[in-house]
Amino acid sequence: MSKRYEYKVAIYREPLLGSIFLGGSRVDPERYSAFLNKNAAEGWKVITMERESRRELLFFKREAFLTVMEREV
Repeated sequence: MSKRYEYKVAIYREPLLGSIFLGGSRVDPERYSAFLNKNAAEGWKVITMERESRRELLFFKREAFLTVMEREV
């Protein structure tokens, strides 16, 4: 019998206030690790992730991670 999987796409980014006050916001590794560990406890496994930097409100930059995860159904 073949295995079945479900997939989840999550965008993790820091709050916008850091971008406004600091002019830019980078992802905090400790908070991102906590986010990944929370999902791992629910059975999700990271398949791939991509870092991106987006402009917010024309002047501010905010870093984000697009994370694709899977788990067996």
